[in-house]
Amino acid sequence: MPARHVALAVLVAVLWGLNFLAIHASLAQFPPLFLVALRFGLIAIPTVLFVPRPRVQLRWLVGYGIGFGTLQFLFLYWGMAAGFPTGLASLVLQTSAPFTVVLGALLLRERLGILRIVGVATATLGLALVGASYGARSSVGPLLLVILGALGWALGNLASRQARAEKPLHLVLWMSVVPPLPMLALSLLVEGPSMVGTSLATAFAPAAAPAWWGLAYTILLGTLLGSGVWVWLMARHPAAAVAPFSMLVPVVGLATAWMALGEVPTAGEIAGGVLVVAGVLAATFTRRVPEAANLPPRESLPA
Repeated sequence: MPARHVALAVLVAVLWGLNFLAIHASLAQFPPLFLVALRFGLIAIPTVLFVPRPRVQLRWLVGYGIGFGTLQFLFLYWGMAAGFPTGLASLVLQTSAPFTVVLGALLLRERLGILRIVGVATATLGLALVGASYGARSSVGPLLLVILGALGWALGNLASRQARAEKPLHLVLWMSVVPPLPMLALSLLVEGPSMVGTSLATAFAPAAAPAWWGLAYTILLGTLLGSGVWVWLMARHPAAAVAPFSMLVPVVGLATAWMALGEVPTAGEIAGGVLVVAGVLAATFTRRVPEAANLPPRESLPA
């Protein structure tokens, strides 16, 4: 990847790392499933009215919306609301990177070099160490929910790559049309109208201001800017070259959660984080493979 594309990938990692503090603030006011519907509903309405639909195959648009928009945030928000620490959530969610690399090799026939495989394996080992350290003192249920969110992110990565949108931001905006109605129905079924109604009745009190600031951040910077740049990079490089940068997110997430929320990671979690960073470096800065060798045949690409 060119240096300027590397810089963009790092910028997205910083934006997404800070995103977890914003989510934490919003979850203090809204139940998790309803928050997913609200987040994407606020994007979907102006999108349908004012943004042209991207010229991509419908299955990749819907697949991106289901994977990245619906499954990722359904399980991430659910896990955080169930008590999973904010900083650790930013770390565990990065299992999306090895998921993406493995699925990219299996489904898209992308080539993997030895160093990249070793790097991803090292990062995965680090994430496993973090999981073991957390599981020794807490229930693993919230941890498994966040890992399922990471799998949803990986599926969304592959769908966005196959879409190859000419205007990535339009793809990100129209992806947001997929989650709101299914998530609202699921919220009313699981969380109940009473919980949703209470959160809305108190939503405009002064104490709810941080929740709205957090929601604004996740929409404008986390979703529109961050996801738009991410999709743009995924459309131009193999998934295995872009996905490892997402493992830089927990560096920002853990640091900001420690400073803002007082979440102090254990020795095992710190050791796991070091392995994650080492894996990112090994997986990213490898011998460059010509881009054309990693792309599907032209006749297989969507119009």
